[in-house]
Amino acid sequence: MSQEQSADATESPAQRPTTVLVADDHPLWLGALERDLSAAGLSVVATAADGPATVRRAKATRPDVLVLDLNLPDLRGDEVCRALGDLPTRILILSASGEQADVLAAIKAGATGYLVKSAHPEEIVEAVRATARGEAVFTPGLAGLVLGEFTRMADEDSPEEEASDDRAKIPELTDREIEVLRLVATGMSYKEIAAELVISHRTVQNHVQNTLGKLHMHNRVELVRFAIARGLETPES
Repeated sequence: MSQEQSADATESPAQRPTTVLVADDHPLWLGALERDLSAAGLSVVATAADGPATVRRAKATRPDVLVLDLNLPDLRGDEVCRALGDLPTRILILSASGEQADVLAAIKAGATGYLVKSAHPEEIVEAVRATARGEAVFTPGLAGLVLGEFTRMADEDSPEEEASDDRAKIPELTDREIEVLRLVATGMSYKEIAAELVISHRTVQNHVQNTLGKLHMHNRVELVRFAIARGLETPES
Protein backbone atom coordinates (compact mmCIF):
# COMPACT_ATOMS: atom_id res chain seq x y z
CA MET A 1 0.00 0.00 0.00
CA SER A 2 1.38 3.44 -0.94
CA GLN A 3 1.96 6.15 1.65
CA GLU A 4 -0.91 8.20 0.19
CA GLN A 5 -3.31 5.24 0.27
CA SER A 6 -2.26 4.48 3.84
CA ALA A 7 -3.00 8.09 4.83
CA ASP A 8 -6.46 7.79 3.32
CA ALA A 9 -7.17 4.58 5.23
CA THR A 10 -6.39 6.11 8.62
CA GLU A 11 -8.32 9.33 8.14
CA SER A 12 -11.64 9.73 9.92
CA PRO A 13 -14.48 12.09 9.03
CA ALA A 14 -14.91 15.34 10.93
CA GLN A 15 -16.65 14.88 14.26
CA ARG A 16 -18.53 18.16 14.22
CA PRO A 17 -20.65 19.98 11.66
CA THR A 18 -19.21 22.86 9.67
CA THR A 19 -19.87 26.14 11.47
CA VAL A 20 -21.16 29.05 9.41
CA LEU A 21 -21.78 32.76 9.91
CA VAL A 22 -24.24 34.28 7.42
CA ALA A 23 -24.12 38.03 6.71
CA ASP A 24 -26.76 39.73 4.58
CA ASP A 25 -28.85 42.88 4.99
CA HIS A 26 -32.04 41.42 3.44
CA PRO A 27 -34.00 39.73 6.27
CA LEU A 28 -36.00 37.37 4.04
CA TRP A 29 -32.93 36.17 2.16
CA LEU A 30 -30.95 35.88 5.38
CA GLY A 31 -33.69 33.80 7.02
CA ALA A 32 -34.11 31.52 4.01
CA LEU A 33 -30.36 30.95 3.71
CA GLU A 34 -30.04 30.18 7.41
CA ARG A 35 -32.86 27.60 7.14
CA ASP A 36 -31.35 25.96 4.03
CA LEU A 37 -27.91 25.63 5.59
CA SER A 38 -29.27 24.32 8.89
CA ALA A 39 -31.51 21.81 7.10
CA ALA A 40 -28.44 20.52 5.26
CA GLY A 41 -26.67 19.76 8.55
CA LEU A 42 -24.47 22.84 8.73
CA SER A 43 -24.28 24.74 12.02
CA VAL A 44 -25.22 28.41 11.61
CA VAL A 45 -23.59 29.89 14.70
CA ALA A 46 -24.56 33.52 14.03
CA THR A 47 -26.05 35.94 11.52
CA ALA A 48 -25.35 39.61 10.83
CA ALA A 49 -27.03 42.37 8.83
CA ASP A 50 -24.24 44.93 8.49
CA GLY A 51 -20.48 45.05 8.07
CA PRO A 52 -19.36 45.99 11.60
CA ALA A 53 -21.62 43.35 13.17
CA THR A 54 -20.21 40.77 10.77
CA VAL A 55 -16.65 41.56 11.86
CA ARG A 56 -17.55 41.43 15.57
CA ARG A 57 -19.46 38.15 15.30
CA ALA A 58 -16.85 36.49 13.10
CA LYS A 59 -14.14 37.31 15.63
CA ALA A 60 -16.35 36.10 18.49
CA THR A 61 -17.47 32.81 16.91
CA ARG A 62 -14.55 32.06 14.53
CA PRO A 63 -16.72 30.04 12.13
CA ASP A 64 -15.33 27.67 9.52
CA VAL A 65 -17.08 29.64 6.76
CA LEU A 66 -18.44 33.16 6.47
CA VAL A 67 -21.13 33.47 3.79
CA LEU A 68 -20.89 37.16 3.00
CA ASP A 69 -23.02 39.56 1.00
CA LEU A 70 -20.88 42.09 -0.81
CA ASN A 71 -23.05 45.19 -0.32
CA LEU A 72 -23.48 45.34 3.45
CA PRO A 73 -24.33 48.63 5.20
CA ASP A 74 -21.51 50.56 6.89
CA LEU A 75 -18.72 48.23 5.72
CA ARG A 76 -18.54 46.59 2.30
CA GLY A 77 -17.85 42.91 1.88
CA ASP A 78 -14.28 43.44 0.65
CA GLU A 79 -13.62 45.67 3.67
CA VAL A 80 -14.98 42.93 5.95
CA CYS A 81 -12.59 40.47 4.29
CA ARG A 82 -9.62 42.70 5.01
CA ALA A 83 -10.75 43.24 8.61
CA LEU A 84 -10.82 39.46 9.15
CA GLY A 85 -7.48 38.77 7.49
CA ASP A 86 -5.98 37.15 10.62
CA LEU A 87 -8.82 34.69 11.15
CA PRO A 88 -8.69 31.13 9.76
CA THR A 89 -12.32 31.56 8.64
CA ARG A 90 -12.82 30.99 4.91
CA ILE A 91 -15.04 33.51 3.15
CA LEU A 92 -17.56 32.74 0.43
CA ILE A 93 -19.06 35.82 -1.20
CA LEU A 94 -22.74 35.38 -2.07
CA SER A 95 -23.81 38.47 -3.99
CA ALA A 96 -26.36 39.69 -6.49
CA SER A 97 -23.49 41.26 -8.43
CA GLY A 98 -21.36 39.37 -10.91
CA GLU A 99 -19.49 42.47 -12.03
CA GLN A 100 -15.79 42.03 -12.72
CA ALA A 101 -14.75 44.86 -10.39
CA ASP A 102 -16.76 43.42 -7.48
CA VAL A 103 -15.43 39.91 -7.98
CA LEU A 104 -11.79 40.97 -8.18
CA ALA A 105 -12.07 43.36 -5.22
CA ALA A 106 -13.47 40.59 -3.03
CA ILE A 107 -10.90 37.97 -4.04
CA LYS A 108 -7.97 40.35 -3.69
CA ALA A 109 -9.26 41.23 -0.20
CA GLY A 110 -9.12 37.58 0.86
CA ALA A 111 -12.40 35.90 -0.12
CA THR A 112 -12.00 32.24 -1.05
CA GLY A 113 -14.81 32.06 -3.61
CA TYR A 114 -17.63 34.00 -5.23
CA LEU A 115 -21.15 32.84 -6.00
CA VAL A 116 -24.03 34.88 -7.39
CA LYS A 117 -27.40 34.70 -5.64
CA SER A 118 -29.11 33.19 -8.67
CA ALA A 119 -27.50 29.85 -7.68
CA HIS A 120 -29.89 27.12 -6.53
CA PRO A 121 -30.07 26.46 -2.78
CA GLU A 122 -28.41 23.06 -3.30
CA GLU A 123 -25.52 24.75 -5.13
CA ILE A 124 -25.09 27.23 -2.28
CA VAL A 125 -25.03 24.45 0.33
CA GLU A 126 -22.43 22.49 -1.64
CA ALA A 127 -20.40 25.68 -2.18
CA VAL A 128 -20.31 26.26 1.59
CA ARG A 129 -19.15 22.68 2.17
CA ALA A 130 -16.49 22.99 -0.54
CA THR A 131 -15.31 26.30 0.92
CA ALA A 132 -14.96 24.65 4.34
CA ARG A 133 -12.75 22.01 2.70
CA GLY A 134 -10.51 24.75 1.35
CA GLU A 135 -11.74 24.72 -2.24
CA ALA A 136 -12.24 27.88 -4.27
CA VAL A 137 -15.83 27.97 -5.54
CA PHE A 138 -16.92 30.32 -8.30
CA THR A 139 -20.03 30.88 -10.37
CA PRO A 140 -19.21 29.47 -13.85
CA GLY A 141 -17.13 31.98 -15.81
CA LEU A 142 -15.74 33.83 -12.81
CA ALA A 143 -12.84 31.47 -12.05
CA GLY A 144 -11.24 32.26 -15.41
CA LEU A 145 -11.62 35.96 -14.72
CA VAL A 146 -9.79 35.65 -11.40
CA LEU A 147 -7.01 33.48 -12.81
CA GLY A 148 -6.55 35.92 -15.67
CA GLU A 149 -6.23 38.85 -13.29
CA PHE A 150 -3.72 37.06 -11.08
CA THR A 151 -1.68 36.16 -14.16
CA ARG A 152 -1.72 39.79 -15.30
CA MET A 153 -0.60 40.95 -11.83
CA ALA A 154 2.22 38.39 -11.80
CA ASP A 155 3.39 39.54 -15.22
CA GLU A 156 3.50 43.14 -14.03
CA ASP A 157 5.28 42.36 -10.77
CA SER A 158 7.99 39.96 -11.99
CA PRO A 159 10.15 39.85 -15.13
CA GLU A 160 9.67 36.65 -17.12
CA GLU A 161 13.22 35.43 -16.51
CA GLU A 162 12.85 35.94 -12.76
CA ALA A 163 9.67 33.89 -12.65
CA SER A 164 11.39 31.16 -14.63
CA ASP A 165 14.31 31.07 -12.19
CA ASP A 166 11.95 30.86 -9.21
CA ARG A 167 9.85 28.13 -10.75
CA ALA A 168 11.77 25.21 -9.27
CA LYS A 169 12.77 26.98 -6.04
CA ILE A 170 10.15 25.89 -3.54
CA PRO A 171 12.32 23.87 -1.16
CA GLU A 172 9.61 23.65 1.50
CA LEU A 173 7.43 21.46 -0.74
CA THR A 174 7.67 17.85 -1.84
CA ASP A 175 7.53 16.96 -5.53
CA ARG A 176 3.94 15.76 -5.10
CA GLU A 177 2.91 18.98 -3.35
CA ILE A 178 4.41 21.01 -6.20
CA GLU A 179 2.55 18.80 -8.68
CA VAL A 180 -0.75 19.43 -6.87
CA LEU A 181 0.03 23.15 -6.57
CA ARG A 182 0.64 23.32 -10.33
CA LEU A 183 -2.84 21.87 -10.99
CA VAL A 184 -4.45 24.13 -8.38
CA ALA A 185 -2.98 27.10 -10.27
CA THR A 186 -4.72 26.04 -13.48
CA GLY A 187 -8.12 26.37 -11.77
CA MET A 188 -8.82 22.63 -11.50
CA SER A 189 -11.13 21.47 -8.71
CA TYR A 190 -9.95 18.98 -6.09
CA LYS A 191 -12.04 16.28 -7.78
CA GLU A 192 -10.39 17.00 -11.13
CA ILE A 193 -6.92 16.99 -9.57
CA ALA A 194 -7.66 13.67 -7.86
CA ALA A 195 -8.69 12.15 -11.19
CA GLU A 196 -5.64 13.58 -12.98
CA LEU A 197 -3.17 12.20 -10.42
CA VAL A 198 -5.13 9.00 -9.65
CA ILE A 199 -5.32 9.72 -5.94
CA SER A 200 -8.25 10.34 -3.63
CA HIS A 201 -10.06 13.63 -3.11
CA ARG A 202 -9.01 13.54 0.56
CA THR A 203 -5.35 13.11 -0.37
CA VAL A 204 -5.55 16.20 -2.58
CA GLN A 205 -7.03 18.12 0.36
CA ASN A 206 -4.19 16.93 2.59
CA HIS A 207 -1.54 18.05 0.10
CA VAL A 208 -3.17 21.48 -0.22
CA GLN A 209 -3.46 21.88 3.56
CA ASN A 210 0.19 20.84 4.04
CA THR A 211 1.25 23.33 1.36
CA LEU A 212 -0.74 26.12 2.98
CA GLY A 213 0.95 25.41 6.29
CA LYS A 214 4.45 25.23 4.85
CA LEU A 215 4.03 28.48 2.91
CA HIS A 216 2.24 30.24 5.81
CA MET A 217 -0.82 30.96 3.70
CA HIS A 218 -4.50 30.91 4.63
CA ASN A 219 -6.48 29.84 1.58
CA ARG A 220 -6.43 28.47 -1.94
CA VAL A 221 -6.62 31.93 -3.51
CA GLU A 222 -3.27 32.84 -1.93
CA LEU A 223 -1.83 29.58 -3.26
CA VAL A 224 -3.01 30.39 -6.78
CA ARG A 225 -1.37 33.81 -6.66
CA PHE A 226 1.85 32.25 -5.33
CA ALA A 227 1.88 29.58 -8.05
CA ILE A 228 1.12 31.98 -10.90
CA ALA A 229 3.89 34.32 -9.74
CA ARG A 230 6.27 31.40 -10.29
CA GLY A 231 4.88 30.34 -13.64
CA LEU A 232 3.38 27.12 -12.27
CA GLU A 233 0.08 27.56 -14.09
CA THR A 234 1.79 26.70 -17.39
CA PRO A 235 2.60 23.08 -18.34
CA GLU A 236 6.02 21.69 -17.52
CA SER A 237 8.38 21.61 -20.49
